[in-house]
Amino acid sequence: MKPTWQFGDVYGLDPELLSIVPRPVCAVLLLFPVTEKYEAFKQEEEEKLKDQRQEISPDVYFIKQTIGNACGTIGLIHAVANNQQHLEFDGDSALKTFLDKTTKMTPKERAAFLEKDESIRVTHESSAQEGQTEAPSLDDKVNLHFIAFVNVGGQLYELDGRKPFPIIHSKTSEDTFLEDAVEVCKVFMARDPQEVRFTIIALSKDSD
Repeated sequence: MKPTWQFGDVYGLDPELLSIVPRPVCAVLLLFPVTEKYEAFKQEEEEKLKDQRQEISPDVYFIKQTIGNACGTIGLIHAVANNQQHLEFDGDSALKTFLDKTTKMTPKERAAFLEKDESIRVTHESSAQEGQTEAPSLDDKVNLHFIAFVNVGGQLYELDGRKPFPIIHSKTSEDTFLEDAVEVCKVFMARDPQEVRFTIIALSKDSD
């Protein structure tokens, strides 16, 4: 991906700190702790949404996570795949090649394809964790997880490879996307108020 778009930390959730994030923002990544409270909520949410039958846009690119400790890579793929109209890729981009080859696959087929694509996993796990400590190896046991938020067709989607399907949260727009995504991030934080291990990363256009 060419450097016209960059991942950068969001340092706070109040309007003043959000105002310094370069705009436009096309994706938000949330790193959060996987706790018992979250796992219980996740199960309840899945059961509820199965009954509601969300109308997921066919334009949403979603991939399941079947590789351990690859959530950073999955988050990056979700962020980039759903914003290809905004981004520029280098001619030899392994990620662009992966997206082109998997565009018509199911989420599970994409996951199986990723398992065999070593270049994507090795190259991009670190990219999605800019500002973080060294990425864990695939054999480490970790309890932190990356998810992505994107705007597809004016809807705010949560994309989590551990979940069976995308989650629609609300309507959104290019102008309000960061603030709308942050509101969902606040819900994650409120669910575990004693936790401090939350990081928000925005994919935004370089202001230079």
